Amino acid sequence: MSDQILSIIKNRVLTYEQKLRTLAGAAEGTLSVLNITPDIQEYRDKGIICDLFEGNAPYRARYITPDYEKFMKQGSKFLELEPAKDIWEATTNLLILYNHVPSITSYPVYLGNIDMLLEPYIKNEEEAYKAIKLFLLQIDRTITDSFCHANLGPEKTKAGEMILRATVELNTMTPNLTLKYDEDITPDDFAIQCVETSLKVAKPSFSNYKMFQKDFYGKDYAIASCYNGLSIGGGAYTLVRLNLAKLADEAKDEEDLLNNKLPDAVNKMARFMDERIRFLVEESGFFESSFLAKEDLIYRDRFSGMFGMVGLAECVNKIIGAEKKEDKFGWSKYADDLGVKIIDKLQELVHNYKVKYCEITDNHYVLHAQVGIDTDHGISPGCRIPIGDEPVLPKHIKQTARFHPYFKSGIGDIFPFDEMASKNPASILDIIKGAFKEGMRYFSVYSTDADVIRITGYLVKKSEMEKLYKNEQVMQQTVVFGLGARENSRILERKVRGNE
Repeated sequence: MSDQILSIIKNRVLTYEQKLRTLAGAAEGTLSVLNITPDIQEYRDKGIICDLFEGNAPYRARYITPDYEKFMKQGSKFLELEPAKDIWEATTNLLILYNHVPSITSYPVYLGNIDMLLEPYIKNEEEAYKAIKLFLLQIDRTITDSFCHANLGPEKTKAGEMILRATVELNTMTPNLTLKYDEDITPDDFAIQCVETSLKVAKPSFSNYKMFQKDFYGKDYAIASCYNGLSIGGGAYTLVRLNLAKLADEAKDEEDLLNNKLPDAVNKMARFMDERIRFLVEESGFFESSFLAKEDLIYRDRFSGMFGMVGLAECVNKIIGAEKKEDKFGWSKYADDLGVKIIDKLQELVHNYKVKYCEITDNHYVLHAQVGIDTDHGISPGCRIPIGDEPVLPKHIKQTARFHPYFKSGIGDIFPFDEMASKNPASILDIIKGAFKEGMRYFSVYSTDADVIRITGYLVKKSEMEKLYKNEQVMQQTVVFGLGARENSRILERKVRGNE
């Protein structure tokens, strides 16, 4: 441990803040306070269960989604802030609160529906635009992690249009953005502006507002971190993932996977999540000590646990022994049907496992198609078709849409477009409309000639990855993950969409 600490201190590439957070993680790594049984640890050692670097002693929820609308109305006693009276006070109050919202990254992963939060304060448009642009600039320079996420829509607002315009002018990675899109609410001109912005800076993505509203019982929802659907005023205690590709190595055949290995793995991972949540709720004191809870900006009973998964494609291909492209996941009806069968069984198992502290999700965990980590080799995020195997766009959309309804807490697909296609953003909006009618939950686009690109669920600049590759310092911690994904997951080799 002393050698590890010293190596962090002497690291010439990490910035001061990055060293500070890495040292904190190393300190937590010295503890062993969770009751992890040998059978669970065996699956952790094999990489079948992965806690996604949450640490050995959970002392804050992984993802926190405060009720920012309530904050704007009531201010904060703890922060000694009165409700804002103008655009400058509104942006300042939000920036102050963001600094006090924890998460697994130590930065806020959710900034609220920022267009709706700022719209009431727009009186003089020139002044408001200056305030909003400075607001976004400060977020990018101080919240140096592109898992930080803000929402727009579904209505068109002046604030929303200003945010999009400033985002293009600043060309920043943070915050990530999602438009809550509803064809019946969101005007085409605003949605097209969002497409145009995304082709320049890889954001906003589009979330299927109707689908999410139905899943959240008609209540509004937050898109946080990569593309995580969470309850406002709550969040996620934890996100643990099941690597289906590695689980397939344990199975003899399809029947053994579905009837033996998958139920066993779900039980082990759910018990591991139980223990992490138990410590957080019962021992860490997080909810009793946080001013966010005391001021009703978050509620313990609006949190749930995210049951993540990766590697469906590789799992299917291994189980059926597919070697030719036409037999693989994304191409073969048999392979795709097996993929649906696996996810259907996974959902059944997860929903039948009852838990103590997840009242907001009917006392069970919720499925999440996890985007992968930078060290993954040959493992596709969630239910995605492996890079290099993508079919033509209409077939791709129909295939992936079969899986999206299962993942209330987040799933998404990414579609890079070439320069010619990007000259007709209205056609891309038509594609998104069609994808949502097919049942897709979340749709991301970017242009291959842009500097800001989407890695999996987060954004990174290609130029920043190149700096880090040359051992130069970079502000954004997520550039490290992006570079790893570039080297290990072929993210720059995605099929580019044009006139298909």
